[in-house]
Amino acid sequence: MDTKEIVTELTTPSVTTEAPAPGRRVKMVLPMYKDTTLYHALYLPPNWERNKRYPVIVEYSGNKWRDSQGTVDECDLGYGISGGRNVIWVCLPFVDKKNGKNASTWWGNIEATVDYCKQTVKQICAEYGGDSSKLFIAGFSRGSIACNYIGLHDDEIASLWCGFICHSHYDGVRKWGYKESDNASALVRLKRLGQRPQFISQERSISETKKYLEQALPDGNFKFQVLPFPDHTDTWVLRDSPERKTIRKWFNEVLKERGQLGVERSADKLRP
Repeated sequence: MDTKEIVTELTTPSVTTEAPAPGRRVKMVLPMYKDTTLYHALYLPPNWERNKRYPVIVEYSGNKWRDSQGTVDECDLGYGISGGRNVIWVCLPFVDKKNGKNASTWWGNIEATVDYCKQTVKQICAEYGGDSSKLFIAGFSRGSIACNYIGLHDDEIASLWCGFICHSHYDGVRKWGYKESDNASALVRLKRLGQRPQFISQERSISETKKYLEQALPDGNFKFQVLPFPDHTDTWVLRDSPERKTIRKWFNEVLKERGQLGVERSADKLRP
């Protein structure tokens, strides 16, 4: 089966240069990068109201590949999982600090990319009602690897997340051509995960990732999902399918657990 055989139910909103408002997906720039071309994309759900709190999905895109340009505009997971409702969705860049732009392939400057995430999460929670106890990190392909490679880079950023959504590839399963992609380095990052839940999906087969995690973190809180089509894409979440129902159920269960725990997260304590 090909994903194109399933009717597209949702269309991911385009990024505009308008001011943030309910139902809009807009280009945002952190003050420190105002003289560059670097930006992130912020989506506020149609029911967004000031002074209310909302779960947040922070998402990273895949590499530049085939028709993809590797930009924040091309993310789909957060919109498809939430259906564009009740959740703030933000797509972040990989910071090419030297050239002042989004790195279309791999990480750019890693420390700058991590810091960009920390600063943006702080802003979303302080200015737009992001709930610091309900922060998810998500990504496709390169972005899937980034869930651990960036999201578990150090103790501070690792402490932000209540859930991880990793679609197609996983940090540590294979060695890539960048620094610290090796298994030993990935295990250092993975230790920061603890018992927090991860939804891990892959087209065709997930056995390689599952085997890796059974050895690396046998007591981990993992939900594995095989997709029945070969396409390397994140657009499956825009289509009505059993797999999308599964990830939405997982997402809602994590939110319910966070609501019951009522745990204060560290995002509000981050310093600029």
